Amino acid sequence: MSESEALSFKIGMVGDQQIGKTSLMVKYVQNEFDEDYILTLGVNFMEKKQKIRGQEVVFNIWDLGGAKEFVNMLPLVCNDASAILFMFDLTRESTLVGVKEWYRQARKFNKKAAPFLVGTKFDLFIALPPETQASTVNKARAYAKAMKCPLIFASARISINVKNIFKIVLAKLLDFKPQIEEIHEPLCPILELEPYAQHTADGKEEEKL
Repeated sequence: MSESEALSFKIGMVGDQQIGKTSLMVKYVQNEFDEDYILTLGVNFMEKKQKIRGQEVVFNIWDLGGAKEFVNMLPLVCNDASAILFMFDLTRESTLVGVKEWYRQARKFNKKAAPFLVGTKFDLFIALPPETQASTVNKARAYAKAMKCPLIFASARISINVKNIFKIVLAKLLDFKPQIEEIHEPLCPILELEPYAQHTADGKEEEKL
């Protein structure tokens, strides 16, 4: 492929409502953050072009509103997607539990897209009690292991790991190792390219999606 031919990838974003999908997309594409984004009604779409290693790459990013009535539009976001970001709000564990159903539904329409588990609002998450943070981290790691996918904590508000998400996506799609340092430490913005090997002391059964 010549440098004049752009590589184009469709990226789907799914998850419960009010978790920050649109905020993260707008931050990545336009480098802007607005406290007052209106709830996505249906599907949002944005395009991001950039040069990577001398190659032009185009991300076509599809963001599905998280309200239940929009689940019938899931095929628009998932069909032909190269990657799907399964997203949740780090401050609301119920939205992480919600990933189970989003994953199950999305896989009906696309079994080949590379999955990624993304926790949003890390800037608010770090203000939570350490035991609450630990519980969410452990559960998120269990989900990532079940999904066999990277786990990334991000914040659109203060620009944590927003660009890294898409660097990791591209590296996965083009099968090269990204020049990104992994982060495993508690109370830090987790960035794990492979499911984290953890051994629970309570003997709980592994998460299954």
